[in-house]
Amino acid sequence: MKCDVYLSFDGNCEEAMNFYKNVFDGEFLMVMRYKDGPPEYSKPEIENKIMHTTIAFGNGCELKASDDFNMPLNKGNNFHVSIAADDEAQGHSIYSGLLEGGKATMPFEEMFWGGKFGSVIDKFGVQWMVSAPGDEAVS
Repeated sequence: MKCDVYLSFDGNCEEAMNFYKNVFDGEFLMVMRYKDGPPEYSKPEIENKIMHTTIAFGNGCELKASDDFNMPLNKGNNFHVSIAADDEAQGHSIYSGLLEGGKATMPFEEMFWGGKFGSVIDKFGVQWMVSAPGDEAVS
C-alpha cells in the first residue's frame, strides 16, 4: 500500500506543479489533460487543463494533483490523501472503512483508465481518494 498527498487547483495546476517540480528537483511521471479523458469530462474551456499529474522527487516521494472544477476550492478542501491499495479487495476494504460515518463523493468502481477508484469525505472531514489496480486475471 502507498499513501500520497493529492492537491486540487482551480485552473493553475500546471503552473503550480512546474513550480513544485523545480523546488523539489523532481520529474513528471504523468500528465493527463481533460482532453485525454472521456468526452463527458472535457469542455473546450478546460480541455488543456490538468485532469491528473504526478511528480516524483527525493527518495520515493510523489506529489499528485489536478485542476478540479467540480466545486469551489477553499483553503482546506483543496487536497486529498491518496491511497493506492495493493489490490481490489484491499481498496474496497479501505474505502468502506473510511465511508463509515462519512460521505461518498465518488463510488468505488471501475474507471476508464483501468482499475477501481472512489473518493470519500470521512466522518472527520478528511478527503480521501482510494485506488486499486485492475484485475489482471483473464477469464
